[in-house]
Amino acid sequence: MFPLQDTVQSRSVPVVTWTIILLNGLAFLYELSLPSDELEAFLTLLGMVPARLANDPSAFWTLITCMFLHGGWMHFIGNMWSLYIFGDNVEDRMGPVRYLIFYLLCGLVAGLTHFLANPQSEVPSIGASGAIAGVLGAYFLLFPTAWVITLIPILFFPFFFEMPAVVYLGLWFLTQLFSGTLALGNPDYYTGIAWWAHVGGFVAGMVLLPLFKQSQLEYRPNYDDEYRPW
Repeated sequence: MFPLQDTVQSRSVPVVTWTIILLNGLAFLYELSLPSDELEAFLTLLGMVPARLANDPSAFWTLITCMFLHGGWMHFIGNMWSLYIFGDNVEDRMGPVRYLIFYLLCGLVAGLTHFLANPQSEVPSIGASGAIAGVLGAYFLLFPTAWVITLIPILFFPFFFEMPAVVYLGLWFLTQLFSGTLALGNPDYYTGIAWWAHVGGFVAGMVLLPLFKQSQLEYRPNYDDEYRPW
C-alpha cells in the first residue's frame, strides 16, 4: 500500500516537516556524490550499528545521525513522501517546537527498539522511517476518521482505494509487527528492513502524543475534514 493523499488540510505552514525533508534530501545528495567505498565507510560511521553501540555507549549519537541517511532512491522517496503526507497535520496539532522534539524522541525510541531486537547485528541501521513511524502513530490517534487515498498494485495494475486512516495505519502497524515477530525466530527472513524500529516508533508516537499535542485551549476548533464520518 502506498499513500497518495489524505483528506486533512494543514492550517499552518509545516516548517519543521519541510526542514526535515530538506535536511534528508541534502544528506542523500551527499551520499550520491560519494564513491562506493567512501559511501560504505560514511554509512558505517554515521549509521547506528547495534553491536558497536552495545560495546561503546558513546556511540549513542549515531541514533540521531542515522535518521538522516538513506540506502537508495526508493528508501528516500518512500520515507519523505510519507512524512510529507502525514507530518504536516501532526506538526499543526503540536506546534513546530514540540513537533521537532517529538520527532527526534520517536526516532530515538525506534533506534533503541531495533538495538534491543538485534543487539549483535553489525549492519548499520539507517533511515528516517522509525521517526516517521512515530508521526504515523500520532496521526492514528489524532485523525482516525480522516481518509487516505491509497495505491495498491495488483498483478502490475494500479488500483486506488480510499480508506479511513485508522484502517490504513492499523494495517501498516500490524504488518510491521507480524514481520518483526517472524524475523525474530527466523534469521533467514531478514530483508534489510528494521521492522522493530517501525513498531517502536509507532508505539512511541501514540504514548508521547498526550505530552506534545496542544490543548484545546491552545489550539483552534476542529474542522470537518479532520473527523469525516465513515
